[in-house]
Amino acid sequence: MLEKYEGITPPQESTETMQEITGRNFDIWNSALQTGNPKEVAALYIADATFLPTVSGEFKKGQCGVEEYFKHFLEKNPTGEIIQEEVQTLGADCYLHSGMYNFKVGPGDDRQVVEARFSFAWKKDDHGEWKIVHHHSSAKPKS
Repeated sequence: MLEKYEGITPPQESTETMQEITGRNFDIWNSALQTGNPKEVAALYIADATFLPTVSGEFKKGQCGVEEYFKHFLEKNPTGEIIQEEVQTLGADCYLHSGMYNFKVGPGDDRQVVEARFSFAWKKDDHGEWKIVHHHSSAKPKS
C-alpha cells in the first residue's frame, strides 16, 4: 500500500520517533487525497473506523462511510497542511494526533483556504500497518 506513494517509504518504527511516524502517516494520508481516489483514502482507515468530517454534519462509520464522504470532498482537489499539532503516544502501537490544519480547495487559480481543527487516532492493525481508528475534523470557528 505505501509503495504507491512516490517518495514515501514505510515507517521504520525501530529508529523513528513517534513524532516522525506521525508526520509520515499524515503525509501518506495527504498523498492519498492527491490521488483523487476515495478508495485509496478509505483504505487508510480500519474497517470499523469512526469519522466526523469537516464539511458534513453526518457521523460516518466504517470504510464505506469514509469512502462515501471522500467521493465528494476529493472533487474539491484538497491539499492539507498542518499549522499546529500535538502527538500523544497511547502505547507502542497507538497515538492521538491533533491540532490545526489548512486545506486548499478548488480549481487551480481559484483555490480557497479552509482552516480546520483535527484529531486522528492511529493504531497498528494485525499486519503491522498504521490505520486511522477515528478522525474528527471541523472548520475553525470564527473568533
